[in-house]
Amino acid sequence: MPCTTILVGKDASYDGSTMIARNDDGFFDVKKLIVVQPKDQLRKYKSKIGHLEIQLPDDPLRYTSTPSVDPAHGVWAANGINAANVAMTATETITTNPRVLAADPMVRYQPKTGRQGKEVPGGLGEEDLVYVVLPYIHTAREGVERLGMLLEQYGTYESNGIAFSDGKEIWWMETIGGHHWLAVRVPDDRYVIMPNQFGIDHFDFEDAFGKKENFMCSADMREFIKDNHLALDLDGKFNPRLAFGSHSDSDHVYNTPRAWYMGRYFNPTTYRWDGPNADFTPESDNIPWSFVPEHKITVEEVKYILSSYYQGTPYNPYGHDALKGKYRPIGIGRTGTMAILQIRGYLPKEIAAVEWICFGPNSFNAALPVYANVEKLPDYLSKTTLDVDTDTFYWASRLIAAMADNNYTACIQLVERYQGAIANGGSRIIYEYDKKMTGAKKFDLLDEANKKLCELAKKESVAAMGKVLHQASLAMKCNYNRADN
Repeated sequence: MPCTTILVGKDASYDGSTMIARNDDGFFDVKKLIVVQPKDQLRKYKSKIGHLEIQLPDDPLRYTSTPSVDPAHGVWAANGINAANVAMTATETITTNPRVLAADPMVRYQPKTGRQGKEVPGGLGEEDLVYVVLPYIHTAREGVERLGMLLEQYGTYESNGIAFSDGKEIWWMETIGGHHWLAVRVPDDRYVIMPNQFGIDHFDFEDAFGKKENFMCSADMREFIKDNHLALDLDGKFNPRLAFGSHSDSDHVYNTPRAWYMGRYFNPTTYRWDGPNADFTPESDNIPWSFVPEHKITVEEVKYILSSYYQGTPYNPYGHDALKGKYRPIGIGRTGTMAILQIRGYLPKEIAAVEWICFGPNSFNAALPVYANVEKLPDYLSKTTLDVDTDTFYWASRLIAAMADNNYTACIQLVERYQGAIANGGSRIIYEYDKKMTGAKKFDLLDEANKKLCELAKKESVAAMGKVLHQASLAMKCNYNRADN
């Protein structure tokens, strides 16, 4: 599924928290945010796409999930945080090349053919990964280890990138062919940008097959690379992106421009991003996977960059330049949900995890924080149905976006005020309840805080919807001035 991911190490973030965030860019997927209790987690899971049956452990943790409301195509949980304060986002669809696929083909479902034929299950995919991994891990590292084991056992039918975080570290994992994988611990002082392309650009095999402090991989990775002549580097420093990724014309309009814009935003003076002498252009294949930012990164900036559409460049689709719309924007209109999963390791474990949830197109929606370590979430987030209404955050966000997009000039200021109202009010409530609960150890106030947060979101969304609707109504084509006097 086309998406965009950003990962922020604890020393690169404004408050020492880890942050992993991803746009889930489906095709207008209807989403909700729920809490999955251990009793509701299946012990025998069967995927819809791969038709694969897996026996799951009998000791799952409670976790948040952002599944599709329509279960016809599977769970598609997108992201979540479990009771151990481990976060996971899955997945960033990534690219590969024919050499990799020839060496380790994808594990695809094969239906039964003829009377004597047998159905052959496929591997795991985006539909499944959060469901079969997140409830069973207690650290980010354990997430890599469990998913690695499952990939080697069952395989996958697609190329994916997966992020895991806890209060101490972030791990990024990329699948390679049907059964292989690499994982890298994100340096604490760096942020990582991922735009639907194989991203990892360095790897230390000595560490991966030694202490595993910062690198991990499938057990036969060295042999896999050597036997299939996958290494393409000339200097002896293995570059996974060269070996396993793609460098197509499509990448240069769909993927690399997004990496360029994110790096340009957080490191504007470290490199030259514009002009004939630019270090990196929107079509550069060698944009680094990670950077040390020029300042510490905030939640608001993560939301902004994942909502962006090349503002301040000739590629802005709402602009008037001849190059507008040339590149695929980050905040694309078909986004189903986006979450910023923040683990604040400096706070008591009961309140350390905050999930900033967005629904619908990011360029016009708002990020609402909620405490994740709860037994249930308010109906405004969890009771989304397939019927359009104004009583859920998902549909309110979608309605605001659809009206504002078609009336951008008149509505963008209204949208920015709406986004600011929820960001400001939401942060204020989080600050208030952090102090209440830390001081008095009254962690039963989590539900009260989340209720207040949803009341804020509903109030501001209804108000914004009315203002945007008014502007959209003024622009209706079915008008006639003569009779208006």
